[in-house]
Amino acid sequence: MNLFDVYPLFNIEIVKGKGCHVWDTEGNEYLDLYGGHAVISVGHSHPAFVSAITEQVNKLAFYSNSVINSLQQKLADKLGKACGYDDYALFLINTGAEANENALKLASFHNGKRRVIAFRKSFHGRTSAAVRVTDNPAIIAPVNEGLPVTYLPLNDPYAVEAELKKGDVSSVIIEGIQGVAGIHAPSDAFLQSLRRLCTQYEVCLILDEIQSGYGRSGKFFAHQYAGIRPDIITIAKGIANGFPMGGVLISPMFKAVYGMLGTTFGGNHLACAAAIAILDIMERERLIDNVNRVGDYLMKELRRLPGIKELRGRGLMIGIEFEQPIKEIRTRLLFEQRVFTGVAGANTIRLLPPLCLSMKETEEFLNRFRNVICP
Repeated sequence: MNLFDVYPLFNIEIVKGKGCHVWDTEGNEYLDLYGGHAVISVGHSHPAFVSAITEQVNKLAFYSNSVINSLQQKLADKLGKACGYDDYALFLINTGAEANENALKLASFHNGKRRVIAFRKSFHGRTSAAVRVTDNPAIIAPVNEGLPVTYLPLNDPYAVEAELKKGDVSSVIIEGIQGVAGIHAPSDAFLQSLRRLCTQYEVCLILDEIQSGYGRSGKFFAHQYAGIRPDIITIAKGIANGFPMGGVLISPMFKAVYGMLGTTFGGNHLACAAAIAILDIMERERLIDNVNRVGDYLMKELRRLPGIKELRGRGLMIGIEFEQPIKEIRTRLLFEQRVFTGVAGANTIRLLPPLCLSMKETEEFLNRFRNVICP
């Protein structure tokens, strides 16, 4: 059997990681400024993370959600305290796309409406409803097209209100910072307008913090810069440092009913042990403080470099846009300088390093980056 060929692959196999570094089968060491799509939050193979999942798998990796799993409540308690939403409820699943599927479903259950407002260049996942609210026609199959969705420009509250006035909108879904689009943040004023408008028109506000959450922006959630509280928040990626997990944080205004949501693997013992370890590490090592300190320095130094059209981002979620296509820049960074980065579109480099990136590693990256872009 062959693998279904849907990923363009670099001819590199990564077999080992530690902190912000990874190694390939040839023994080459790379500086990781991408964290596997922002998934690696506390660093590769963090000893406390490895210990937690090893200890748990030696006891029990999985049992179903038909019995009590006290690790779920332990995780909910820690997460509520860490993010400031301890009055919300937590539903655990496996992926970010699943989190958004359940958020959209929950909103529709709540108000009985169907239509969703999403934003241009949004990315919310690849499953049925999540891909439909993603603004990329190339990945939306005909079977996904039944959900009515309206895509609006970012930071235009008047366009949003014009649609909400029609009375058929169930939810507005927005990323805390648009990641795949190239690190575009909704303005604080726009998020505040969305909160006001959704309350006024009895529409559910969903904040997709799958990439921008878990401390990456310099706050636990990127929307917290705006001082708002959404009705639903979706999380994944950094939650378990590479172990598949996602979650939905749900306002007290929603009433739980047996059977309305469900999952086989979500919230399993091994995933919960991993996620608990991540929150403990983040607190103990003050990683959000590190994100702010290192992120501010990295942005300041990047602004000094020539040839950059625009620099965007918060914390350790950074987009570097060039006038010209960046394919050669990224390729040289990877194969000459041994640095993993991401891309967005044809012209933007994305930086999403582990939250433990040190000042020394930041200088190392800047030196390698200069080697590529400076004549």
